[in-house]
Amino acid sequence: MIVTPLFVIFIVTVFILTWIFANTIDKRKWVSLLISIIATPIVYFYVFYPFINIFFSYHHQKHFDSEAWKEKPALRYEMSTQVVNQNLFLGKTKDEVKAILGTSEWYGWDDSIKANSQDKWNYNLGFKPGAFNMTQECLELVFKNDEVTSISQYQMEKEFD
Repeated sequence: MIVTPLFVIFIVTVFILTWIFANTIDKRKWVSLLISIIATPIVYFYVFYPFINIFFSYHHQKHFDSEAWKEKPALRYEMSTQVVNQNLFLGKTKDEVKAILGTSEWYGWDDSIKANSQDKWNYNLGFKPGAFNMTQECLELVFKNDEVTSISQYQMEKEFD
């Protein structure tokens, strides 16, 4: 667990709310303090944190790892920020990209040829974390002269039958 200023603020807030609640149970300060110290981590991790994850789309970010990309597709979304922001694959050839990311899952549409182009490789990133999210995230690499010229992330509405 990484201790950040936001985490500290949330813990202090939960502690204060737990303290106020504990004071309604017992007026003795040492009992209220003991209840608050014991209950704060429980309330934070089992009530407050899940509530935040349901209504906000916060997600952890991971450093890009080729093996994890291939073996654990559920982690791709967490690695995609680094891939896009740092343009990790710009200038790489199709063979290099295939060795790192694996075979493309589908080819993107190219209006100039009115067909799917083998120069637009797409990878499924899964769904953006969050309870009410219905959009699937995708990563597209565009090649020109067998080299990556652009990397973009886009959303695609998922239709459920």
